[in-house]
Amino acid sequence: METSAAPAYPNVPVYAHRGASALLPEHTLAAYAQAISDGADYIEPDLVMSKDGVMVARHENEIGSTTDVASHPEFADRHTRKQIDGQTVEGWFTEDFTVAELKTLYARERLPQIRGTAFDGQFRIATLDEIISFLVQQAGRAKRGIGLAPEIKHGSYFQGIGLPMEDKLLASLQGNSYTKVAPILLQSFETANLRQIRGKLGSTSNIRLLQLIDAGDDRPADVALAGGRLTYAQMMTPAGLRDIAGYADAIGVERRALLPLDAQGQLGTPTPLIADAHAAGLQVVAYSFRPENPFLPPALRQGAENARNPDAAVTEMRAYLQAGIDAFFTDDPALGRRAVDGT
Repeated sequence: METSAAPAYPNVPVYAHRGASALLPEHTLAAYAQAISDGADYIEPDLVMSKDGVMVARHENEIGSTTDVASHPEFADRHTRKQIDGQTVEGWFTEDFTVAELKTLYARERLPQIRGTAFDGQFRIATLDEIISFLVQQAGRAKRGIGLAPEIKHGSYFQGIGLPMEDKLLASLQGNSYTKVAPILLQSFETANLRQIRGKLGSTSNIRLLQLIDAGDDRPADVALAGGRLTYAQMMTPAGLRDIAGYADAIGVERRALLPLDAQGQLGTPTPLIADAHAAGLQVVAYSFRPENPFLPPALRQGAENARNPDAAVTEMRAYLQAGIDAFFTDDPALGRRAVDGT
């Protein structure tokens, strides 16, 4: 008896979450290269600022957990505590280092207990300009267009310390002949910077805007800083989505807000959010799919506690595709490709 092939979703792009970060340390050129080789449609650099105003790819401006900075005695006095978006954070921060100093550091795996440390100490921190040059090279080698999905991290915080990145980011994107026309998805958890960027871009740019949405009761950092009361939960209502559609093209939502787990740890019934967003004219991008057991629905886990479970990861992604998402971020783009291609 023949089994029917899995459905394919040819128009759903696969976003490499921090590169192929399930396989190599995140936000390194090696992780981006692996993602492109594995079929990612977009690579994602999270952007923070150096002391001398250079955009570098790190998930956070605190770099103690993703670099070997703690092992550099010359930087011991840079260890400090700061208030970042209302949270107390302790460690080493990119804005206290010049880009030349950051270039002396090596990347480390963020999740060593799950993903190991085999590649620690092999790759340097990449700047945005290096990533763009690398992307141009890789797109030519792959003979296909590859998009870029930069995320502005802590925009209000960096603006508050005299290191705003929005205009600098737009200048870098629009000043390169590839990114001037390539698919670009610019992301932020804040709202004011996306509104301002939309005003500068107009409606015909190759740069699309993604409003990221966090946990329901939280407020965007710029809203909280201005004394506003708008929460992410309110942004996910039909009225909130219509407001977002006035400046953004899509929303990026933690996947469980779209397809939650039931009491048995299985994927349950989709919430109305996908349909409501589509009704408002917004695309829905789910984040972030990871292939290891701790991140998978309990009902799909097999093997050791921290084991990779590729087939279950593909099964999970396909459930969200069937629910109607328009794109998704994954730490393992090869598995994302399998889910989308029906292979």
